[in-house]
This record gives sequence, structure tokens and C-alpha cells, in this order.
Amino acid sequence: MIVITAPTSTIGRLLVDDLLDRGAPLRLVARDPSRLAPHVRENAEIVVGSHGDAAVIDRACAGAEAVFWLAPADPAAPSAEAAFVDFTRPACTAFVRHGVRRVVGISALGRGTPMAAQAGPVTASLAMDDLIAASGVAYRAVVCPSFMHNLLHQTGALREQHAFFMTIDPDLKSPLVATADIAATAAGLLLDESWRGSGEVACLGPEDVSPREMAQIISEVLGTGIDYRRIPGAALKERMTGFGMTEAMAQAMVDMFDAKNRGLDNAAPRTPGSTTPTTFRQWCENTLRPAVS
Repeated sequence: MIVITAPTSTIGRLLVDDLLDRGAPLRLVARDPSRLAPHVRENAEIVVGSHGDAAVIDRACAGAEAVFWLAPADPAAPSAEAAFVDFTRPACTAFVRHGVRRVVGISALGRGTPMAAQAGPVTASLAMDDLIAASGVAYRAVVCPSFMHNLLHQTGALREQHAFFMTIDPDLKSPLVATADIAATAAGLLLDESWRGSGEVACLGPEDVSPREMAQIISEVLGTGIDYRRIPGAALKERMTGFGMTEAMAQAMVDMFDAKNRGLDNAAPRTPGSTTPTTFRQWCENTLRPAVS
């Protein structure tokens, strides 16, 4: 039995479909099962509730061989540590109590870099990894740079302003990864019974791309000129708090992007194992263009 947390998330949905196609027995922890596709509800066990709830995750882990762990984005959290580390504590207790053999989690690049100590959600994600590993369960953190998927939050700006906005240096080349490739990596780890101990598996996409290059590729795919506009961290923070994010979480996001600007995502070596297949152009053609259209 494999437990999947956040099965309606961008990564979770893809992971569930992949594992069901391979015939894996799944138990899904979902706050709102109605958001699951009908074929998923028919072919998986469902535990209703939040996987941050001790009673819910304890029920979900009973008899489980492996767990996919994803701490959900929580803009209302009092801090990044609360959103990742405190949210995960009940799960660590459940992993030990029920003898879960393997846990695969979604985390971030940056371990061992000077920037990792003050990188908001990245810092908290790495602390979450340490917490899970300290429980004694075999653990693999799938560590990722920024997601290509994040651009889907800017489809309105792409349509109406012919631009997208970030705080990153326009000429900084960094890895970007498609969520489909993250899900495929997680699926492989969940089904592989051979690994032990704790460690990281990086998903770096096939190439490093700068925001300026992203704008050129998007322009070519959409058939219209798209600009990249860099905004200061203070403007980003004001925008996020305006949408209801707590002051602490908004500042954490600003800290994360500042760390990325200083090379946080560029420290992991690119290897055949860390290079995932989906190019930014492919993602734009298959995902961004339909979303913008």
C-alpha cells in the first residue's frame, strides 16, 4: 500500500494517475474527495481530512509500505517553519508507529549552500527533510528548483500585458523543472524497494534558462511579443500580503527569491541522473499555450 498526500495538487494528480496505471494499490489523503477524478475515487482508498492532522495521518499510515509526502502551500501560516516542519511532525510519529518503510518527499535545492540558512520556504523544507530523516524511516527528498508550472499564475498578465513578472535577474541562468518530471521521479522511488537510509534526488530539468530566454521562448510559442519585467522584492511582498498572505510568509517568499538570485538553485551539479526530460519550450507548447489561449 502506498499513501499519497496532497493527491489533488499539481504533482499529486500526475503521480496518482501514473501509479494507478502501473497497478499500485493507493490510499489517498484528501480534504475534499470530490476534487478527485471519478476513476481515481473508484480505484483508490480515500482517507478524508488534512494530512497535517495527527489522527488522519495515523489512519492513513496503518499498513502502509510507502508514503508520498508533500506539505501544502499555506499562505495563512504564521511562519514557513510552521507550514513545513510543524505540519510534518504528526506524520513522523505515524511513520514510526506503523513501521512505514519508505517516504518520498518534495523539497528544495540548496542544502550545504550559504544561502540555505535564510531562504524562507527552502530553509523550512530542508528542516522538514531533516525531521523526517531523523525519524529513522528510509527517506528520499526530491529536491527541485522553481517549477515551470508557476508561470500558470501569470496567464492573465501574459494575455493582457504581454509580460510576466519575477524578482530574478533577467540574465541569471537557472534550472527549471516540469511537475510531470517531478511526479515521474517520485513514482519511481515509491515503487523501488531497494533503497535505504536518507538522501536527496535532484530534478533539474534538461537545461538552465534565464528569464530573458524564457521571454523569448514564450514569445515564439505564443506568436506574440512577451516581455520579462523584474520587480523589487518589496513590490512582490506588498502584492502577496494584498492577496491575504501573512506578513511572515510573504517575507519568507522574498527571502527565497533573494537566495535564488544569489545562486541557490545553481549549486547542485547537473548529472545524467538529475537531468529530467521536459524542456521549457515543450512545456510552453503543451501546457502554457493552451492555458493562455
